[in-house]
Amino acid sequence: QVHLVESGGGWVQAGGSLRLSCATSRLIFSISTMGWYRQAPGQQRELVAAVTTGSSTNYADSVKGRFTISRDNAKNTVYLQMNSLKPEDTAVYYCHARPLDGGADYWGQGTQVTVSS
Repeated sequence: QVHLVESGGGWVQAGGSLRLSCATSRLIFSISTMGWYRQAPGQQRELVAAVTTGSSTNYADSVKGRFTISRDNAKNTVYLQMNSLKPEDTAVYYCHARPLDGGADYWGQGTQVTVSS
């Protein structure tokens, strides 16, 4: 069963922008900190950005000032707006949900982002 449905990845030139979306059920969305992780070839998966149910955010230092995470409670969707993209942002991006009730985490299937120089 697919709990998180991602969209919006693709190819872009350096300096360009992309927006990722991740939709889930109202139940999961309402009780979870939502986040985006990424994993480049040969690298560990790393947190890119996260937003709590109270809309507090945190970002990896490498994306601060360029990426913005937001959540739309009416659509049960979390977004990652990525601006000023760099080749080093190339990775598979994964949506993540961490329920505050201590239940199991959820992961999306991943969406490829490729930034060419």
